[in-house]
Amino acid sequence: KQRVAIARALVTHPTVLLLDEPLAALDAKLREDMQIELINLQKEVGITFVYVTHDQTEALALSHRIAVMNAGHVEQQDEPSRIYGFPRTRFVADFIGHCNLLSGPVSANAEGVVVVAVAGLGPVRVAASSTLAAGRPGTIALRPEKIRIEAAAPAHTPDNHFRGTVSDLLYMGDVSVYIVDTPGGQKIEALLANSASGRAKFFEIGDPVEMSWPIAAGHFIAE
Repeated sequence: KQRVAIARALVTHPTVLLLDEPLAALDAKLREDMQIELINLQKEVGITFVYVTHDQTEALALSHRIAVMNAGHVEQQDEPSRIYGFPRTRFVADFIGHCNLLSGPVSANAEGVVVVAVAGLGPVRVAASSTLAAGRPGTIALRPEKIRIEAAAPAHTPDNHFRGTVSDLLYMGDVSVYIVDTPGGQKIEALLANSASGRAKFFEIGDPVEMSWPIAAGHFIAE
């Protein structure tokens, strides 16, 4: 049905084709197949596709450029990798995918490293080229897959290192998502690939863990 509708739209050779939630009614497997078909079709016909979707994963997979809108205005228009990895605002970081938003006043800013005093966690260091003065509010956007989670961190722990307890988990087949509570009350979401043979889950609710990540893993957003 979707293929016929797209073929009818393309027969007149338009310069721009608007697709408004074209795959919303499809199941997951067929939706993925159609995404690949749309990518190949756009390359073949060379027509600009304006694709409207509420599915962030679909937007990242299909787009050359994404416009994230909030309250009627564009917060950021950029390549998918930059939207995901380098959001310009807190809204964009929170809207696209899963993201830990670690906010607080800047306690230090020197030599390309900003330190944010995050309530319930402590000082968190992030690589950033910012002129924001100490005392001003800032946020570190930290994706769950950037966090290393272990029962005990090795001696060569990266720049940021925190203890916590697993409070919730979601087993999703290829990955498991862990919600970790820190002693200060901060909740951190971490993602771990289930790549080891013979194990479905690495940690259970109530397990103590240690989280760590390098300063380059986060992205600093000035408030």
